[in-house]
Amino acid sequence: MPLVGVIMGSASDEPVVQETVDTLELLHIDYEVRVMSAHRTPERVQEYAQTARDRGIEVLIAAAGGSAALGGVLASWTTLPVIGVPLASSELKGMDALLATAQMPPGIPVACMAVGSWGARNAAFFAAEILGLKYDHIRQAYEEYRQQLRER
Repeated sequence: MPLVGVIMGSASDEPVVQETVDTLELLHIDYEVRVMSAHRTPERVQEYAQTARDRGIEVLIAAAGGSAALGGVLASWTTLPVIGVPLASSELKGMDALLATAQMPPGIPVACMAVGSWGARNAAFFAAEILGLKYDHIRQAYEEYRQQLRER
């Protein structure tokens, strides 16, 4: 059963989001991937956020560019942790998405990662840290990864 929901605003975001997926797989974390837009399919985003916990999801990762409303909209419909990955999809090279993701109003937080592939990978690592509080096998997998980083 997936513990992480990975949501991207557009199918064109898939190359960057693949970094998240690859990292979740590296850490043996079950996930599901969905494409839905905060602007084009807001009802789908609402339903997904409101039913995620019932389906066993414990962390949401939202990757979006431009106005990057996806993370905030998900967070508005659930109290699950939401991790935002700003994407460079406009002439502003991700600064718009970064600010939109980081500047959430008090009470509706979205954890904001770096723009692009580094942020996509760190979103998965941050999800591992959150899930590692409850699941020893995830904590151990992440600790082993960190040990390998130190040894390189």
